Amino acid sequence: MKKLGVIGTGAMGQHHVRVYSEMENVELVGISDVDKTRVKDLAKKYNTEPYADYKELLKQDLDAVSVVVPTSMHKDVALDVIESGTDLLIEKPIADTLSNADRIIKVAKDANVKLVIGHIERFNPAVIKLKEIVDRGLLGEIVSISARRVGPFNDRIRDVGVIIDLGVHDIDVISYLYNRDVRDVFAIAGNGVRPFEDRASILLRYGENCSGLIETNWLTPHKVRKLTLIGLGGMAYLDYIDKTVELHIEDRVEKIEVIESEPLRNELEHFIDVVGNGHESPSSGENGRYVLQVAMAAKESYKMGNSVTL
Repeated sequence: MKKLGVIGTGAMGQHHVRVYSEMENVELVGISDVDKTRVKDLAKKYNTEPYADYKELLKQDLDAVSVVVPTSMHKDVALDVIESGTDLLIEKPIADTLSNADRIIKVAKDANVKLVIGHIERFNPAVIKLKEIVDRGLLGEIVSISARRVGPFNDRIRDVGVIIDLGVHDIDVISYLYNRDVRDVFAIAGNGVRPFEDRASILLRYGENCSGLIETNWLTPHKVRKLTLIGLGGMAYLDYIDKTVELHIEDRVEKIEVIESEPLRNELEHFIDVVGNGHESPSSGENGRYVLQVAMAAKESYKMGNSVTL
């Protein structure tokens, strides 16, 4: 039985609370949020203890916590968690700057604290299934992957633009499917009424002849979360929301069976396994830093008007 806490119970954090409360191998010790009414109501609903100050939560007997606060707060909260000797999962992105990401990673390593970054699409059953198909070579050499992640603006986002909030999902997934890192980044982006960019087209070069393309915005009235993968031996369509995978190989179309599961539950079960067994996570601090580095390069590219080499 692992003793867990959640810091931040907003739009995403409340789901961490829900999932932990449903896990048989987890005791939800407490939850924290600056919104006292909200955290008390959630604590009552899920039979746990509320804390307005997360530092009071960290004084409890905990094995691990989820950090689900605004991106600009990640470093300060993470360092306090690490100082308490508690393993942690930080919802993506790892931090708001590379220097803050580096600080989190170093302090966690020095303290021998487990650090996992919550790139949730890694744990989407459709992505997991497509990765198996790619690794088996059923589509031949992969040469192009494009993603479309668009929808209306969410008022909860106040401290980052669409590249950091949404684009990081597909930067991570495309790199995961290629099993290699981005070499060059070129982006075109802009903002309308918000201080940060609300639309972006991002071109990623992997090796000489392999590309990734991400279209993302907060301007589309309906939510779309899709990915297309092209290999020399076939292609695949993936829908993140419906959790479906469809293969096109020669003149054959095959809808692949994907076993339904909640990505967040998969992510948190993985985190509990890392905490319990002590092994390293592929969704590590270093991987989180890499994804942030690519996103920052995309921001630099669109501001400077040129490609950026990593």
